[in-house]
Formats: sequence, structure tokens, C-alpha cells
Amino acid sequence: MLNLLWSVGAFLVAIGVLVSVHEYGHFWAARRVGVRVLRFSVGFGKPLWRRVDRHGTEFVIAALPLGGYVKMLDETEAPVPPEQLDQAFNRKPVWARMAVVAAGPIANLLLAWLLYWAMFMVGTYGQRPVVGQVAPDTPAASAGFQSGDELRAVDGRSVRTWEDAVLTLLPAAIDGRLVAVQVQTADAPGVVRERRLDLSGIDYRAEDPDVMRRLGLAWRGPRVAAQVGEVIADGAAARAGVQVGDVLLTVNDKPLADWGDWVEIVRASPEQPLRLRLRREGTELELTLTPQAVDDAGTRIGRVGLAPQPVSAQFDDYYLRLRYGPLESAGEALGKLRDMTVLTGEVIGRMLSGSASSRNISGPLSIAEFAGQSARLGAAQFLSFLGLVSLSLGLLNLLPVPVLDGGHLLYYSAELVRGRPLPERVRAAGQQIGLVALLALTVLAFYNDITRLLFRS
Repeated sequence: MLNLLWSVGAFLVAIGVLVSVHEYGHFWAARRVGVRVLRFSVGFGKPLWRRVDRHGTEFVIAALPLGGYVKMLDETEAPVPPEQLDQAFNRKPVWARMAVVAAGPIANLLLAWLLYWAMFMVGTYGQRPVVGQVAPDTPAASAGFQSGDELRAVDGRSVRTWEDAVLTLLPAAIDGRLVAVQVQTADAPGVVRERRLDLSGIDYRAEDPDVMRRLGLAWRGPRVAAQVGEVIADGAAARAGVQVGDVLLTVNDKPLADWGDWVEIVRASPEQPLRLRLRREGTELELTLTPQAVDDAGTRIGRVGLAPQPVSAQFDDYYLRLRYGPLESAGEALGKLRDMTVLTGEVIGRMLSGSASSRNISGPLSIAEFAGQSARLGAAQFLSFLGLVSLSLGLLNLLPVPVLDGGHLLYYSAELVRGRPLPERVRAAGQQIGLVALLALTVLAFYNDITRLLFRS
């Protein structure tokens, strides 16, 4: 219950901030071009708080905090007094209307940059870009990658963290092209070698978003012993009798070198009985447990409800701190905004064209869960989450779909070319198509959310 309340609270904070900034963008631009704003509402439904400023604009916080809107003076919505016609939105030149509409998404993009800037100022941690294991018969194995390789540059761009490498490889994986990766090998420190990754075999319509796993690369994290540190109540392991302190020895007679071996077998065995041999206080026991099937970003995996003993390895051997001053943080934030914009745009384009899985679309339930998880991890992680959602909101609103800001921009662009507005019947038909498309996207997002929840139950 506490986790649920935490997730809901973090979600409401996120939605409140992102919607307020988006609508403020419309409001700010409308004021600058002389449009009269009647209402600025955060949320829908019954007003909980309201105030009217000297311009006659009513500011409202409403009961249902899942959106918001800016209502402007407009003859297409209600009669306008003759003395206020020059302040009506529909009477403004096309460029002014386009500026008002575009200001919302632009505000979200600017907010994303500010959030990333704050994240780098606060400081965050990144995984050192060192390869742990290379899966056989994968693109990474064919390219000659070895355990201990430290990634230095990917596709001509230097990388400092494992996440940097992922973000650079994702667009290349989407395009299915050949990528050069510079690595420093473990057997020859100081010597940089080049590996050439052929990504043409990556099918981005697959539902597994973990590009590194599909390439066959695993991060070199702290070596975790196969000893149980926590048993989740009502999990498959608890029901089978596994206890804290048990040392896991074999699964189906296959020896376990570390906790990673155990996780790999469990993930690959949803609803398949596993014969587990373990050692408890010097005595070896054998148990049978069946991993529960859960959904992990669209992939069906197994889970048993165990966590390992805390790792005592040196933290700095596997992670590095990313923290900069104000000016350097601004540049780092701009670079991250650029990378995430390119990646998000490519993924959206691929999903629309059918070449990427629609299972990657998340709805409000998943977003609330991610909000709660990131908030629990700390300020930097929550800022990063807010930045990504703000960026996604801005880009989605720029799609040329009627009812979205991008659809209105499409109409106004046509008006610029024609010299007059599109016929009312054309705009009405576009609105209906846009509503259907938006409804379908909403249903798909909720379906994905509910499917993930059902797999976990």
C-alpha cells in the first residue's frame, strides 16, 4: 500500500508539473501576441481553487489532476463582443496562431533541458562501460568482443558510461547498420582496438527493448555470490521453502557460478519446474520451485522472489559519479536532450510504421509505477524520469495528428500555402480521425499496462 501511495503521489507531481508547463507555454505565447486568455486550468472538473488576475484571466486548480487546458477568446467557440474582436485567437494572423500552438510542446522540451541540467548539477551515477559476459552466437560474439573490454567510443562518439553506449547503439540497431566500436582490452591496457558490430539482424519489431542483451553484451557488474539475502513473502521461492542464507549450488544439475547464472535461468523458465540444490548450515538440500510468469517490458520472464546478499565490492570499480558545475551541466544537458530527442523520435517513427513493437507504449499505470520507482531512487533519478516524460510529451504533441498541437500546426501550414483556411468539413473530418487515433492509442496503452499487471499477479 505504501508503494502504491508513493507511486500515485509521484505520478500526480509529475503530471502536475508537466501539464502546467505545457499549458503555460500556450498561455505565455497567447499573451505575447495579444490573445485574450479566459481560463488557465490545471486539472479538470470541479474547481478547488480559483483566482482572477487584472487581465480577466481565471486561474483554476481542478479536482481531477490528469490534464489541463488554456481557454482563449475565440469566435469558433462562443460569440465575442465587438470591442474584443482584436483579441480573439481566430482573428490573429496565421504565424501568431502557430506560435501559440507550438509554444506548449516547446515549453516541454525546454523543461526537459532544465531537468537534465538540474540532474547533472545534483549529480548522478553511471555504470562503467565494461563488458562482463559475451553470449555465444550473437552479433557481439561475431564481432570479437571479450569479457573485460572497456567501451571507449561507439559509432564515432566517445562514451563514458554503459548508458551512453546503449543510447548510441539504439539508433544504429533501429537502422540495422554496421557500427564501429572502439574498446580497450583487458589483456592490453592502453591499447585501443576496433570491433565492428553488424546490427542488420536486429528485428526492432521484437518486444524485448534491451538492445545490449539482444546484441549479446552484458555489463560487468559486481560479482554477486549465489547466496540468498532476502526472500519475498508469497513468492515461488518462499512457497518452496528457500530461506535467507541458503547458498544456491545447482539448478537441474547445472552448477551456478554466481547470482547472475541463477537469474538467467529463472528468467528463461516462466512456469517451468526447476530442481534446485542448495546448502543450508552445512547440509545440502534439494527443492523444486516453479518461477512465476511476469511481463518485463513486453517479454514473458520467470520470477521467484529472491534477492542476493549485499555486495561488498568496491563501488568505484563499477560505477562513476557524474556531477558538473552550472555551465558544464548546461552543455551536458543539451547533449542528453539531443540524444534522447533523436532516439525518441526514431522509436515513435518506427512504431508508427510498424517496424517497432507497439508493446513499448506505456500508459498511465506504467508511468505511475516508473514515477514511484525513480522517486524512491533519489532526486537525480526522478529528475531524469521527469525529463524523459516531458520530452516525450513535447514530441508526441508535435505529431501531425488532428486534436494534437501538431495537427493544428498542419492545418495552419495548409492555410499559409492556400492563403485561406481549410474547409470546415475537412477540418471536422480530420478532428474525427484524430480522436479515433488518440482513442486507439489510449486503449493500446491501457491494454499494455493491464497485461503487465496481470502477468505480475
